Amino acid sequence: MSYRLIYFRTMGDDRGKLIALENNKEIPFAIKRVYYIFDTSPDKPRGAHAHKDLEQVIIAMDGACEFVLDDGVKKETIKLNRPDMGLYIGRNVWREMCNFSYGCKLVILASDFYNENEYIRDYQEFIGLIKKS
Repeated sequence: MSYRLIYFRTMGDDRGKLIALENNKEIPFAIKRVYYIFDTSPDKPRGAHAHKDLEQVIIAMDGACEFVLDDGVKKETIKLNRPDMGLYIGRNVWREMCNFSYGCKLVILASDFYNENEYIRDYQEFIGLIKKS
C-alpha cells in the first residue's frame, strides 16, 4: 500500500519549536496546493475517496484523528496526533478519516491543484479500477 509516516526534524528551544517543510525534501513531491480541515465533529467521518494520481501529506497540527487506508486488498488504521509527523498517501489509496478529537486541525499538502475528475468517490468503482491495474 502506498503510504508511510514521515517524521519531521524539529528545531527549537525553550521559546518554542519550528519545523520547515520543503518541496522534494521533507515532502516527497512539489507542493501545488495546501488546504486545511478544522471544526470537525468526532462522530462524523470524512474522506471516503481515493485519488487517481494525487499524492498528499497530512499533518495533525492540533488534536488527533484516525485514517483508515485501503488498497483494495488490505486495510490499515493510522493515528495522527502530533505536528512533527506527516502521513504520506500515494495514488490509488482509499481513505476515510474518523475518530476526530475536539479541535482537531489537519493541514494537507497536495502534489497538484484541485481537480474533481481526479477523485474516485465510489468504493466499488475504486475496487474495479484497482483490479484492472
